[in-house]
Amino acid sequence: MASEKKNYYEILGVSKTASDAEIKAAYKKLVKQYHPDLHPGDKLAAEKFKEINEANEVLSDKQKRAAYDYEQEHPGMGGMGGAGGFGGFGGFGDIFDSIFQGFGGNATVQRDTTGEDIQVTVPLSFMDAAKGCNKEITYSRNEPCSSCKGTGAKNGTAYKTCQKCGGKGQVRYTQDTMFGRTVRVGVCPDCGGRGKTITDKCTDCKGRGFIRRDTKVTLNIPAGADTNSYIRKRGFGQASTEGGDSGDLIAVFRVEPHKIFKRKNMDLYIDLPVPFQTAALGGTVKVPGLDDTFDYAIPEGTQNGTTFTLRGKGIKSRNGTGNLYLRIFVEVPTKLTKDQKKKLQDSASFDLKQYDQSKKYSDNVNALYGTDAYPNLK
Repeated sequence: MASEKKNYYEILGVSKTASDAEIKAAYKKLVKQYHPDLHPGDKLAAEKFKEINEANEVLSDKQKRAAYDYEQEHPGMGGMGGAGGFGGFGGFGDIFDSIFQGFGGNATVQRDTTGEDIQVTVPLSFMDAAKGCNKEITYSRNEPCSSCKGTGAKNGTAYKTCQKCGGKGQVRYTQDTMFGRTVRVGVCPDCGGRGKTITDKCTDCKGRGFIRRDTKVTLNIPAGADTNSYIRKRGFGQASTEGGDSGDLIAVFRVEPHKIFKRKNMDLYIDLPVPFQTAALGGTVKVPGLDDTFDYAIPEGTQNGTTFTLRGKGIKSRNGTGNLYLRIFVEVPTKLTKDQKKKLQDSASFDLKQYDQSKKYSDNVNALYGTDAYPNLK
């Protein structure tokens, strides 16, 4: 449990003498703070949430907590053996057993025989990520041999129970020394932890229990997927080499940028060029959305850089719907006839000097979007 040397008390933010109630309260508070639903696509929050649950699983269980505390105080002894001489545990040979089996009984260490996980990066277009899609990917993995059902034995039956470990896959070594009794549990050398020995190897996989193959899988990607968010497909990872279940496939997404839309979580951002007269007099503009374009009325006197919030026009996901933030870039006319210039100069409300800065935006907008900026508006 403590092989990774994580400090579960620090993870939950409690002291080593914390009561069960304090641990429970701290756990609930952190779960609400780091729940994945509140941080969609946030890999760091997901890892923190996982750590919180791991810490609570140990500290909320009296026996697991006792074993964890002992390991912290005696590094290297809590998981693989014990030493005697301490009162209250029944003597030298009982410390290891008592910690892992409720203070009395035989020690049993569970080994994880699951195959390794596989992580792949899956590129997504901006629209596929925003709206959701089904995407087929191909990757290589050690696939369980169908001929022997992953056992490595011919027809999946040509094996017998290991005589050395009795099918447990582990053997226990006990040694008495001048310092007390040392108990160690290790992988059975005869069966390699499988608990059985092969009498006749599978001809297809040569007794390995797996075959290297390209695997195709279809991912059902939900709307709102973002860079570094991922999908876990159970059992699509590497085949186990010890007769256990296959690992998982972890598909991590990388979303490609879009020419028009910018994104932050479920919110969308657009810079929209608007003609000078529309900004000055007010009017309706065409706004590109995820599905199609729609009309939006801007008020007269709209200034360059004004941002409008269009609620519910962002990305729709299972965690809610975002907004669309529309920032206006006023296109100031750059080629005016003498008559047009005179009419503007004659009007006290139109002073060309105050729009000199806005002319720069016109060039920038044209350079940014070009003629293909809004193909759905043609």
